[in-house]
Amino acid sequence: MELNGVRVSRETQGRLQHFAELFQKWAKTINLVAPSTIDDLWRRHIADSAQIFQLYPKPVHWVDLGSGGGFPGVITAILLAEQGAGHVDLVESNQKKAAFLRVCLRECEARGAVHAVRIEEAPKLITDCDVVSARALAELDMLLDYAAPWAERNENIRLLLHKGRDYEREIQKARGRWEFDLVKHASVVERDSVILELNRPRRRI
Repeated sequence: MELNGVRVSRETQGRLQHFAELFQKWAKTINLVAPSTIDDLWRRHIADSAQIFQLYPKPVHWVDLGSGGGFPGVITAILLAEQGAGHVDLVESNQKKAAFLRVCLRECEARGAVHAVRIEEAPKLITDCDVVSARALAELDMLLDYAAPWAERNENIRLLLHKGRDYEREIQKARGRWEFDLVKHASVVERDSVILELNRPRRRI
């Protein structure tokens, strides 16, 4: 099986398929994504999430903020399972969604753990990380605030953030308070979307 042109193992394909089955089951009772996108689950959500990990496919420690329906956190954790190393801490304050995420990680044998806390509380529980990811969560300025405690502990931290068509305005707003090295990766799934890769984020003095 290929995912965004990248071949994955039969085991990974099986894990992703099982996740899709769990998602369809749970989505009948809790709101995991916009209902209009469920029929296009593989492209709009699974493949879209996978490209975040595929930009930095290393067995490192990830923190995924606002994991919601598992995107991209569960997908990252499943892809890490193929490598046999690395870990994702998924942060999701909604208890029902957190329960769904825990079931997915366990049944898909994915490499991660769920923290059912507010994002602001997460750095007290998760002391450090190498990568912070988020998808459809908040504006860039706020995401940098969320990631700041980890960035202060690790100057080499990397942020991989999925953004829609209004991303340029968000970048300009964020630069009013932050300095960062930026690479824009065009989405291979959604024409108007990008993955913003930020390195060395630091507050302006």
